[in-house]
Amino acid sequence: MMKKYQVSIDFSWDDEFMTLVPAHRTYINYLINKDIVEYYAVSMEKRRTWITINAEDKETVEAYLIKSPLYKYWTYEIDELFVLDGHGFRLPSLQMN
Repeated sequence: MMKKYQVSIDFSWDDEFMTLVPAHRTYINYLINKDIVEYYAVSMEKRRTWITINAEDKETVEAYLIKSPLYKYWTYEIDELFVLDGHGFRLPSLQMN
């Protein structure tokens, strides 16, 4: 059964980091298109990234993370989520004509 995990990543960056961003975005887009990544957010101000991932276990999550070209710049935590709710998970509201 698929579970949801929240990955909180702190990163450092330099000139090489910036050259790897396009390849990393291609990889993230691939994971989004495969419904593996649900949410991806980055704060350059805090140098922090948050990724919500669908996976069977933490080892699978880590296997996805390791494949990123930016992996060597990261320190991260993986937390299994009990609840993930929000507007995007709700049915559209009915519009009566």
